[in-house]
Amino acid sequence: MNPFDLSGRLAVVTGARRGIGLAMAEALAAAGADIIGVSTTQETSGGEVADRVRRHGRRFAGHQVDFADRAAVGEFAARLAAGRPVDILVNNAGTIRRAPAAEHGDDDWDHVLAVNLSAQFVLSREVGRGMLARGHGKVIFTASLLSFQGGITVPGYAAAKSGIAGLTRALANEWAGRGVNVNAIAPGYIATDNTRALRADPGRNRAIVERIPAGRWGRPEDLGGAVVFLASAASDYVNGTIIPVDGGWLGR
Repeated sequence: MNPFDLSGRLAVVTGARRGIGLAMAEALAAAGADIIGVSTTQETSGGEVADRVRRHGRRFAGHQVDFADRAAVGEFAARLAAGRPVDILVNNAGTIRRAPAAEHGDDDWDHVLAVNLSAQFVLSREVGRGMLARGHGKVIFTASLLSFQGGITVPGYAAAKSGIAGLTRALANEWAGRGVNVNAIAPGYIATDNTRALRADPGRNRAIVERIPAGRWGRPEDLGGAVVFLASAASDYVNGTIIPVDGGWLGR
């Protein structure tokens, strides 16, 4: 048997419309999973992510959810609970607001914490309840290098991603013995919309690439192997860990 085979599984991927979430959804579909894609701007028709998932012969459903709206997240979780059981939850949706800490406004702070941390907990709690009842499930968070480091001019993002690291361990401590694996992936510097400003700055771009042992920015598809591993039976004895996919950045 192939321990990485996800045939018959249903995966919910948040932030699936583009970037890392899109690549994760496609990788899970290639491994056999059907996909529910969720994003603040997700087309209900599915768009590009639906095309990629269906190209692998898998089913796709799209949902639009504002992750800054606690009630909307709760309503979406209730819809999931009433439908086909969710085997895999990938908490990838996120946002970033850049400003020096002394100028980082309350609205920016609250928005980033709501999307990047609070919504992730609410969805994990609600979906995780069903997984616990069935005695099986995989919860995967998208952490960050800033789950380990402080970053520059992104205090809300750094705080939220540090919180994700703690939440990963806290849930794993409670759920590992009940058949639910909770882990996280920490992407390095990946070429997505969130890092466009860094790549457009010649000085920052050069400094970042020079510090990455692999010598290049990561691509969203570089996360595919890690997410399939954590979603599959191959990781059944992996709990509460954060896997960096960073080209060697943290080892430098």
